[in-house]
Amino acid sequence: MRKLTSTQIILFILTLFTFIAGYAYLRYAYHVADSFPFSQEIVLIVLGTVATVLITALLLNQQTAVEIKKEQNLKFIELKALAYEQLLGLIEEMSVAESITNRDLTRLQFVTHRLAIFASPPVLDEYSEFLDVVRVSAKDGTFFGDSEELSQALGKLTVQIRLDLLGEKDALEQYTPKRISRLIAENADDSAEIRIE
Repeated sequence: MRKLTSTQIILFILTLFTFIAGYAYLRYAYHVADSFPFSQEIVLIVLGTVATVLITALLLNQQTAVEIKKEQNLKFIELKALAYEQLLGLIEEMSVAESITNRDLTRLQFVTHRLAIFASPPVLDEYSEFLDVVRVSAKDGTFFGDSEELSQALGKLTVQIRLDLLGEKDALEQYTPKRISRLIAENADDSAEIRIE
């Protein structure tokens, strides 16, 4: 159950007090002021206006909190996507470079720290496996000759990244993680088989 903020509690107490005080006043006004013309209607109008203002304030406060939370979630997804994009960009640069430099490895370490902040646990787990492949492939200072192993490891990592970013959307569209994994693996294999003759 979600906790109410102090502003929401105050507005709720004011609304409750208004209704109780209004009810008590109405009972009194009906007995005392029933000889004055329109007195009961004026009391009802004032009471209704005050109650409407308080209820509207409570609803707007709740709507604002929901919008702020939604905005925070969108910003977090943007930061997460940026970290994943930086990782994939760096791996692409390292793959096409003549040799892997210490600068590339330092950049990989910083991307690793970014992922530690934003990535989901399954992504971090698969990223650890990916780093093992990178560690073995980079021993000779280049990724040439290791493209198949690297592509397979990257394919598995991208499955987890996709699930992290679009998991709910994929579930709504009836795509299971297994089907997405198969599609990504097939695409990776197909792209690895493209050759210049």
